[in-house]
Amino acid sequence: MFERPDAGERAILVHLNLHAGQEDLLELQELAKSAGAEPVHILTGRRYRPDPKFFIGSGKVDELKAEIETHDADIVLVNHPLTPSQERNLENALGTRVVDRNGLILDIFAQRAKTFEGKLQVELAQLKHLSTRLVRGWTHLERQKGGIGLRGPGETQLETDRRLLGMRIKQIQRRLERVEKQRHQGRSKRKKAEVPSVSLVGYTNAGKSTLFNALTKADIYAANQLFATLDPTLRHYTVGNGAELVLADTVGFIRHLPHELVAAFKSTLQEASEADLLLHVIDANAEDRDETIFHVNQVLQDIGAGEIHQLQIFNKIDLLENVEPHVDYDEQGKPVRVWMSAHTGAGSELLDQALSKIFASSRVRRKCFLLPEQAAIRAKLFGYARILSEKANEHGGWELAVEIDKKHLGLLKNVRIEEIN
Repeated sequence: MFERPDAGERAILVHLNLHAGQEDLLELQELAKSAGAEPVHILTGRRYRPDPKFFIGSGKVDELKAEIETHDADIVLVNHPLTPSQERNLENALGTRVVDRNGLILDIFAQRAKTFEGKLQVELAQLKHLSTRLVRGWTHLERQKGGIGLRGPGETQLETDRRLLGMRIKQIQRRLERVEKQRHQGRSKRKKAEVPSVSLVGYTNAGKSTLFNALTKADIYAANQLFATLDPTLRHYTVGNGAELVLADTVGFIRHLPHELVAAFKSTLQEASEADLLLHVIDANAEDRDETIFHVNQVLQDIGAGEIHQLQIFNKIDLLENVEPHVDYDEQGKPVRVWMSAHTGAGSELLDQALSKIFASSRVRRKCFLLPEQAAIRAKLFGYARILSEKANEHGGWELAVEIDKKHLGLLKNVRIEEIN
C-alpha cells in the first residue's frame, strides 16, 4: 500500500451519519491510532444517501479542503467504503491521499501480520482491493496523447498491470490452498484423537489474547489497541478434570468486516467454524457491549459458525463496580456466562470449572485389561482415547487407564474393564 513514517501521520477523519446505516465514530478513531495516524480533526455530516461523485457532497469537499490547510493534514480517513471513482475524485479535489475504511483496516492488518500465512492472506486482500483502484496509479496512461514523445501505450499498460496482478493473486491462492490442506490435516488428527477444539472469538480489543495467555501461559502479543494480534495461535490446555483441549486464538471481529478480509482469512476463521466450543470474549465495561455481541454473532453466521455452542466470557470486570466473579447457568444447569478478569486473574478458576463441566459429561475413565491377542484394540485406544497410564502385565498383555468418549465405549465390549473415579 504505502509506507508510513515513524512519527505517524496527521489525519483528518470523515464520518457521515447515513440513514441506511452508519459506522461508529469512536471505532474510526481507534482504527486510525492503531494504524499509526495522528487524528487532528474530525469532520462529521449527515446525508440521506451518499453523493455519487464524492460520497460526502461537494459542499463538504470544500469544507474538508479548508480543514486540511488549517491543520496541515497529509491524509484523509473516511469511515465508509468508497468506490474507486469516489476515492479518485476526492484525491483530485483535495490534493492529498484518501483512504477509506476498508483500506485502513487492510493497512493495519499488513502491519500486524507476522507469519507466512498471515502475510499471504493480507497480500491477497490488498491485491484484490488494489485491483479495483488500478487506474489511480496510471492516470497518465489512460488515453493516447498527441505530440512527439507523449504517445504512450494507453490502456495496454493497464491491461498488462491487471494481468500481472491476476497472476500474483492466483499464485497466492495456490499457496494458501496448500496451507489450508495442512491445517485440515491437523484438525483431522485432533478430531480422530477426540481432542476438543475451543476457539476464542470476540470483538477486537475485548481481551482474547490476554485470556489466551492467562490460560495457556503463552506469550503472544497483547495490547490495548484494535487488531493487536492477527495470526491464529493454537495451544494445548488441560482443564481441572484432566480433559485435554486445543485452544485457538483468532483474529478479532469488527463492525462490517470487509468482505475481502473475510474471504482472504477463510482458512484462519475456519478454526472457529469447526470448533467444538466458542469462547465468546466480551468487554464487560464497554458502553456498546450488546451491540458488539450482535456484530460478533453476525460475523459468526457469515463464516458458518453461528450454530456452534458458545460460552460467553464477560471480561474486564475489574473495571466495573460491585461485580464479583461468578458463573451464570441455564435451566439445565449448564454454564452459559463467566464473569471474570483475564488481566487480574479473578474468576479464572470459575472458567476452568465451567470448561470441566462442559467437557466432562461425555467422557469417562476406565481401566482396561488387554490380552496379548487384543493388540488391535490397544492401537485403536491410542487413536480414540486419552491414555492416562500403561504398563505390561505378567501375561504379556497390557493394563491401561484411559479417558474415552462414551460413544466409543463399544471398542471395549470384549475387554475386562473397571471404572475409575
